[in-house]
Amino acid sequence: MLRSAAFVLLLAGSGVWAAAATPEPLISGAGQKAAIPRWNFRSTAGLADKDFAKLSQAGGVDTSSWHHVEASRCTLMGCLLENGEYKDSDLWFSNNLEHFNGTRPPRRRHFLLETNGISSKADLYLNGRQVADAAFQAGAYAGHIYDVTELVAAKEEEANALLVRVHPTQYLYDFAVGFVDWNPYPPDNGTGIWRDITVKQTGPVAMMGPLSIAVDAPLPIGERDATVTVRVRATNLENTTSVEMAARAVVSDPLGAVVGTQNRSVVLAAGESRYVEFKQVVRNPKVWWPKAWGAQPLYTAKVDFFVGGGGSGSGGGGGGGGGGGGGGGGGGGGGGGGGGGGGVLSDTATSTFGIRTVTAALNAHNDTLFTVNGHPLQVLGGGYSADMFLRWDAARFALIARYVLDMGQNAIRLEGKMEQPELYAVADRLGLLVLVGWGVQPRPGRRPAAGVGRPRLRHCQREHRARGWCLADASQRDWVSGRQRLLARRPRDQTVRRRAEGGGLAGADCGVGVEARIPGASGPVGHEDGRADGKGRYGAAFGFGSELGAGVGTPELGSLNKFLTAADKEDLWRAPDKGLYHMNKRSQFYTRSIYNRGLWARFGAPTSLEDYLIKAQLTDYEATRAQYEAYSALWRSATRRPATGLVYWMLNNAWPSLHWNQFDHYMRPAGSYYGTKTASRVEHVAFDYVSRGVWLINRSLDRRGARRVEVDVVDMKGRIVVRQTMASATEPNTSRKVGTVEGLDGVEEVVFLRLRLYRDNNNNNIINNNNTMTNNNTMTNNNTMTNNNNNITTTNNRAVVSRNVYWLGPGVVDVLDWKNSTWYHTPVTKYVDYTSLRKLETASVDVEVGSRTCRSGSTTEGGGVRGRRVITLQNKSGVPAFFVSLNLVDAAGEDALPVLWSDNYVTLWPNETLKLTVGQWHDGAEAVEVKGFNVKTASVSF
Repeated sequence: MLRSAAFVLLLAGSGVWAAAATPEPLISGAGQKAAIPRWNFRSTAGLADKDFAKLSQAGGVDTSSWHHVEASRCTLMGCLLENGEYKDSDLWFSNNLEHFNGTRPPRRRHFLLETNGISSKADLYLNGRQVADAAFQAGAYAGHIYDVTELVAAKEEEANALLVRVHPTQYLYDFAVGFVDWNPYPPDNGTGIWRDITVKQTGPVAMMGPLSIAVDAPLPIGERDATVTVRVRATNLENTTSVEMAARAVVSDPLGAVVGTQNRSVVLAAGESRYVEFKQVVRNPKVWWPKAWGAQPLYTAKVDFFVGGGGSGSGGGGGGGGGGGGGGGGGGGGGGGGGGGGGVLSDTATSTFGIRTVTAALNAHNDTLFTVNGHPLQVLGGGYSADMFLRWDAARFALIARYVLDMGQNAIRLEGKMEQPELYAVADRLGLLVLVGWGVQPRPGRRPAAGVGRPRLRHCQREHRARGWCLADASQRDWVSGRQRLLARRPRDQTVRRRAEGGGLAGADCGVGVEARIPGASGPVGHEDGRADGKGRYGAAFGFGSELGAGVGTPELGSLNKFLTAADKEDLWRAPDKGLYHMNKRSQFYTRSIYNRGLWARFGAPTSLEDYLIKAQLTDYEATRAQYEAYSALWRSATRRPATGLVYWMLNNAWPSLHWNQFDHYMRPAGSYYGTKTASRVEHVAFDYVSRGVWLINRSLDRRGARRVEVDVVDMKGRIVVRQTMASATEPNTSRKVGTVEGLDGVEEVVFLRLRLYRDNNNNNIINNNNTMTNNNTMTNNNTMTNNNNNITTTNNRAVVSRNVYWLGPGVVDVLDWKNSTWYHTPVTKYVDYTSLRKLETASVDVEVGSRTCRSGSTTEGGGVRGRRVITLQNKSGVPAFFVSLNLVDAAGEDALPVLWSDNYVTLWPNETLKLTVGQWHDGAEAVEVKGFNVKTASVSF
C-alpha cells in the first residue's frame, strides 16, 4: 500500500518531487513574484539513479509515473489527499521536483528563489547545480532567499528544473511543526513543502523580505495625526559594482486615495544590504478597531525601487541604512534627498495595515494587561490549530474567524503553528487579534539554533498584523536575550511578552497570570472561591489565563458518524474509562475518565448514546459558560486580582477529535460553542455559582445607562420558587455585582434560574425591588424576544439585552480539592446532584419556520452569510422545555454546515416564546431538527 510505503519512506529515506513545465513563464518582469504552482513527487526508495544534481536538469528524468498534485504547497499526506489518492472522508512527502519556465535575465536582472517553509530540511538543486544543502535549509520556518541568477537557463526555449530533496522529519530532533499532545503524529511527520517556494525577478536591487510597517498613533487616537513608518531591506545583487537607487513609498487610504508620497536616493556598494525607511504623516486617520469596538479600515503602503534614472520628485530625509547583510542587520543613516520614480523598476512590494495602538504591560499582580487604542482590552480567545497535514484553506480559516467573532471572542493564539501569511491578513480584515509564539519543546532545555530560530522570528517580525509575541515553555527563558535583539527591529505597534522573572504564577505564554492547569471537566469551576490573589486556585478566574479550560468539546452525532465506528460510539457511553484513539494515546488525555466521572456523578449513568451526548453537551455548555463569565465578571475588579485575559484550550482541532474544541472538525458548533457565546455577549448578566451573586457585564465602549435584571427561579413542575428585580446602571468596559439570588438554600431537586437584562427605553427611573417570592403559582410568559449578540428586541418599551438560563442542584456548585491539583486537573470531592432531572416531564414545543431572507455580496470572510431565517419556538407546556437544540439538515439528513445561530441549546419557561435567527452559507438546508432534554426530536421542513 502507498500509505505503508510512506511510513517506510519517512523512517528510512527521502524522496523527490517533479512538476510539469508551465505553459507560460511564471515571471517576466522586475518585481514579479510567483509560487511554483504544481509538483510531481515520489519516494527515493527504488529510484535507480540517485544523482540528484542530474535529476534536477531539465529532461533529466521521466516523471510520467510519479504522483502529481495541482498545489503549490503540501506535505506528503496533504499532496496525496489533494490529488485524490486518499480521501479525507476515508482517511483518518517526502521529496519533490518542479519545472518552471524562465530564461537567464539580461545584465542587471536577477532571479531569486525563496523557500518559506520546508519541513523540516532539504537539499535544493537547480538545473544540475546544488543551491543549498540540508544543513543550511533546515527548520520548518527557515525561509531563505537564494540568488539563482547564474543557474537559470540561458536561452528562452530552455526549461528550468528545480529539485527539492526533502528529508524525513523526526519530531523529537528536527525543528518541525508538531502537535505535542493535541493529536497523533501524522503518518508523514509533516514532511514536505508546506509553504510556497517562490521565484522572483528583480533588477540589480531587491527587497529582501516583505515590508515592515509601524504606526505611531498618539492618544486620543483619531484626534491627532498618525505617523506611519515603512521599512524594507534593500540589497545590491551586483557583487562588483555599486548601484544608485531611487526608492519611492506611496501610502493610500482605505478608499485608494493617495495620502502621501516619499522619495529616497540611496547608493549601495557592491553586495551591500541596508534598510530604507520612509515616514508618512496621516492626518485625520481612520482608526482600526477590534470587531466588537468598531470598523477595520486598512491603508496600503507600496514601495518601488528604481535604478538607472536621473530621479525625479522632491523630498528627502534619511533613509534606513547601515551595515548588515543576510542576517538582517540594519540601523544607521541613509541616503540624502531627492530621487524616486525615475529609471527602470527594479523591485516592488505592497502591504496593507491598520492605524491602531496596541500595548501590553504588567499590572500590580504581574499579569499582562493589553490595551487597544488607549482602552483596556480583556483578551478573550481560543487556541488555534493548523490542519493535521498542514493543509491551508483560506476560505475555511475565514469561516473559523467568523465563528470566533460570533462567539464574542476577540483573539486567537498560535502556539508554534504560525500558519500561512494569509491568516494574518484575514484576521486584520475581520478585526481579530492574533497572539503568536513558540510551542512547547519536546526536549526540555533544548533551544533553537540561531540559524533555525531567526527565520521564525523574522516571519513574525514582518507580520505587523500580529498583536503579540508569547512564550509557551519555561525552558526558553535563557534564549530571550537573542530573541529580544531581533524583535527590537519589529514593527513598533507589536507587543512582546515573556515569562516574568520570578514572582506570580507564570502563564503558559503571555507572561503571566495563571498556570496552565485544567480543572476536571465536571462543571462550573470558573468562579474562584478562595484567596483574592488566586494563589492555589489553578484554573480559576484571575490574571491572564493563556492556556486553560475544562477540555470539553464533544461532537454531536452527525459529526461522530463521520469518524467513529459503531463500536467506538458504543464505547463512548458504555466504557467510560477506555482509551480512545480520537483523544490522544501519547498523554494523560487518552481516556475520558475525568470527564466521565463528573458526567456520571452529576447526571447519572447514561442509558444510550443519545442520552450520553445530551448530558455531554450540558457539561460542555456549563463548563465554557462558567469559565468565560467568571473572567468577564472579574475583569476590572478593584478588590481582588483582576482577570485580564483568557485563551480557551482549544478553539479547534487539527483532526476529528473528541475533546478540546469550541466547534468540531466539521465546523459543527455544539455545547462548548454556545456556552462561550452566551457568556461573551457585549452586554450580559451572569450568575456566580459560589456567592450566588448576579453580575452586570459590559464589554462595549459606548453603552451606558439604566438597566434592570429580572430574576426568575422555577422548579421542574414550572412553579415559581423565586422572583426578584434588580436595578443598576452600566458603564462601558466594566463589570459589577448588582445583587444576590435569594431562596436557593432549601433546594432539594433541580431548579431553573433565568436572568433577563433589560434596557429601559424611556429612561424612566427604575425602582430596586429585591423581594423574594416563594409561592406555588404557575408562571406564564408570552413575551417574544430575539436572543442575539447584535440584535436587541423591544418588549413593552423595554429592550431585552441578554437572557441566560441555569440549572441548579442541591448545593449549587461542586466542591473542589484544590490542594491536590495536578498540572492538568483539579479533583472534585463532591459533585452537585442533577440526577433529579430524570423526573422532568415531557414538554411540547411548537416550531415555526419563517421565510428566508437573502443577502447579496461576497461569500467569504465578513460577508459570507447568504441567507437568514427566523425560527420561532413556543413551549406549549406547563413545565420548562429544557436545553432545546436546533440543527439544520439537508435532504439526506446530514448536517448543513457552516451555520450561525443567534442562540442554541436554549431553555424555555412554561408558555414562553423565543425567536431565533439562523444564517447559512449554502442552499443545502432542507429542514430544521429540534430536540431537547425533555423534548422529543422533531423535524420541520422549510
